[in-house]
Amino acid sequence: MLTTALIEEAIEFLRPRIRATPVELSPALTKHCGVPVWLKLECLQITGSFKIRGAWFRMSRLTDDERRGGILTCSAGNHGKAIAYAAKEMGIAATICVPSSVDQAKYRGMMELGAEVRVSEFAGYDETEDWAIAEAEREGKPFLSAFDDFAVMAGNGGSLAAEVMDAAPEAWTFVMPAGGGGLAAGFAFHATNRSKQNRIICCQHRESPGLSLSMKAGRAITRLPAIETAAGGIEGGFGKLPFEVLRPRLGGVAEVSEAQIKDGVRWMFDHHQLVIEPSAAAAIAAVLAYSEKMIETPTVVVLTGRNVSRKVLERILHE
Repeated sequence: MLTTALIEEAIEFLRPRIRATPVELSPALTKHCGVPVWLKLECLQITGSFKIRGAWFRMSRLTDDERRGGILTCSAGNHGKAIAYAAKEMGIAATICVPSSVDQAKYRGMMELGAEVRVSEFAGYDETEDWAIAEAEREGKPFLSAFDDFAVMAGNGGSLAAEVMDAAPEAWTFVMPAGGGGLAAGFAFHATNRSKQNRIICCQHRESPGLSLSMKAGRAITRLPAIETAAGGIEGGFGKLPFEVLRPRLGGVAEVSEAQIKDGVRWMFDHHQLVIEPSAAAAIAAVLAYSEKMIETPTVVVLTGRNVSRKVLERILHE
């Protein structure tokens, strides 16, 4: 189960191993929304995203036999890069399965950290994960999910929520992208346990709204058809375990288009001179588009990552 004790364990484990990233006031978003809006700059984290939190904490809980035999995982990029980093630090062999559409900056990052990276024949995350799970079973290796795991939720969302609430105690609204749900579920669990007034808003791609569909169905929609997008980190279905945690704690879902996501990348570059990846820009896009409906109290927007290739970034900035 996801518990406060597990989150506190993750916080203690991660404290000497990761960065406590800044929380910075955004004057432009504050003016746009009419309330204070801060940015949690997790794009400045080690490996370029929040994923190092859950990946490293989960890796620390492997048994001795699992460490000797190595692990296998599936990733759109950031989780894989985080696993590769933690595996190198711990001396564990890591195999990472990625979609054929993986961003080349993320692919290079995994390779440079010494992981074995296997590119699937599928462009989408969900089909790639099915293949990766079969590979892990065939090779007798533990499969480490990028989100469907309580330790990952505790590390990714729980430890991040603790930092955010300590840095911006005035904030009651927290906006973040949601892919498989590991970040949002862990964050919502810890934040709403701290105060029932805290409200978590998840941002999704309009053409791949796994969380929205899950809420309507009353169960996790774990598989969706692949879409063509620069925001690969939020493409695909929603995790079963994260949905169970997040469902009673969700404050709202905002869906944004591919064009709005790209506008978010450009907006951050223009107003804060920060490079963020398209998946992270979904949260900025949602705040820019729907602030009147969803931002009523002091807010923190979580910028989840910066890992984007030069080719993709140039194309977005020049569109």
